[in-house]
Amino acid sequence: MNKEDLKNKLHNIPHAPGVYQMKDKKGVIIYVGKAKDLHNRVNSYFTGAHDFKTTKLVSNIEDFDFIITKSEKEALILEINLIKEYHPKYNIQFIDDSSYPYIKLTKERYPRLSMARDIKKNRNALYFGPFPDVNNVKNLIKHLQLIYPFRLCNKMHDKLCLYYHLGKCLGPCVYDIKDEVYINMSKDLRKLLNGTNNYFKKDIESKMLKASEELNFEKAQEYKELLEAIDSLIMNKQNVQVNQRKDNDYFAYYCDKGYISIAGFLIRNGIILEKEFRLSPLYGDANDEFINFIMQYYDSHPKPKELIVPKDINIDYLEETLDIKVNNAYRGFNNQVIEMCINNAHKQLDLKFNTIENKRNSIQEAINELSTLTNHSMDRIELFDNSHTSGKFTVASLVVYQDGYPEKNSYRLYKLHTTNNDIESMKEVIYRRYFRLLKEKGLLPDALFVDGGMIQINAAKEILESLGLLNDIKLMGLVKDNNHNTNGLMDINGEVLNINKNSDSFFLLARMQDEVHRRAISYHKKLRGKAQTKSILDEVEGIGQKRKLQLLRKYKSISNIKKATLEELTEIVPEKVARNLLDILNE
Repeated sequence: MNKEDLKNKLHNIPHAPGVYQMKDKKGVIIYVGKAKDLHNRVNSYFTGAHDFKTTKLVSNIEDFDFIITKSEKEALILEINLIKEYHPKYNIQFIDDSSYPYIKLTKERYPRLSMARDIKKNRNALYFGPFPDVNNVKNLIKHLQLIYPFRLCNKMHDKLCLYYHLGKCLGPCVYDIKDEVYINMSKDLRKLLNGTNNYFKKDIESKMLKASEELNFEKAQEYKELLEAIDSLIMNKQNVQVNQRKDNDYFAYYCDKGYISIAGFLIRNGIILEKEFRLSPLYGDANDEFINFIMQYYDSHPKPKELIVPKDINIDYLEETLDIKVNNAYRGFNNQVIEMCINNAHKQLDLKFNTIENKRNSIQEAINELSTLTNHSMDRIELFDNSHTSGKFTVASLVVYQDGYPEKNSYRLYKLHTTNNDIESMKEVIYRRYFRLLKEKGLLPDALFVDGGMIQINAAKEILESLGLLNDIKLMGLVKDNNHNTNGLMDINGEVLNINKNSDSFFLLARMQDEVHRRAISYHKKLRGKAQTKSILDEVEGIGQKRKLQLLRKYKSISNIKKATLEELTEIVPEKVARNLLDILNE
């Protein structure tokens, strides 16, 4: 859009609440924001002086759209939904960050025990946590299920499953288990996970000693490992004990050097569990970005009884939208915890700023170097690599880099139909990728890098020409030296563009090449491994994974199964399946 058209469009924005969307030259939404007054907010981007990061955002804005809403609350909700849908690169997005695990116990007649992430609390389950170590959570649940066999199946069946035979379930699908059994198990579990576990531990210790005295050493070992798991997860975790047995969340932020650092503490039964700190460049108003984060966070995490935020945060929209009690911290204990959050956010920003800023600067410099070297934009790069063994299990991997960072949700893996022909494999995967992007009107890359020299480049060139994309996508080949290491870039004319091996762009190319190669090899090994472990039992109709495990657990080998009688096999599988199995084995 030229300056005159942009000026006219800015002039005609109404003075009303709503959401605005900034777009780049490709029409891709790169930033979404909300405003009480759309006219004033959007115009502010194009007038006056800005810091470096906002200036960078504005330099990439080619056009914008806006949506008028009835209120600022509606604008907030719409803003969050648009960010979730379009993932604008300049918006702070915390949704995809890893979350702490919870232990979940359902409120059913026959309860189920499991680990949960990114969940929302509901009336049909109890959630305990969050806990800082996912491996410890898995380990604890594993041992709890051996001692307290809650139901594991999602649906009740009409026959006993493998879990029952392994001693991990009481079999309520077949047997009449008294309700008191599950009620008592649930009470014990709640005592343990709520921290009042002294009685529980003593009970487990006594059971361990009794099992040992009865020479049931396997059971005694299970009790011992359960105690160790409890100590590892609950007793020895780093936490701060507070006087009040609260069940609240506390969040605050600190801004400096164009970055925002957000810290949160989650209090459960009076214990403060330190949450992961989030640090990101700041392109908008700090308070708005903080509220934006809170909205995203509770879209995928259980809500507390009460949320406490700094005193300068407008809580009206938060409380109404999240449907929980939200308070500002003015004095007393709440203010002390918020001050702790701010102090920790400040320290984390100071600790991480230089590392992150240096990394961002080096990556941006690498993109600039590649763009100058190739005389083409290199903001979005796609790379392909193939892998096979003597023409078998032929696969291809695609990795995507946006602004120098891997965009892993855009990665793709392909099973290829072509075999023992690298050139045809290259043609197949490139055709499948870009034909689909054209069909679905997906985002095309600025550049395509293929792993190889002129032969691979010509194969890709043929496909891009047939799709009419050769003028839109810069095609390059990643050239390697005799040691199969990254050496440079080759263009479609066969000219090798040498790159300084000490430059940022060289290291970026090396990381890209390693990533796409690693993905291809891993996928190939996975398919090959599956084929190697395939059993003749997989070919028998009526034998699934559970029956397969039961047969192998009892008979140890295929040869022993072959020696079994029809009557013996029908103890595990139906007679028709047993006859079919013996027929196939005897063949």
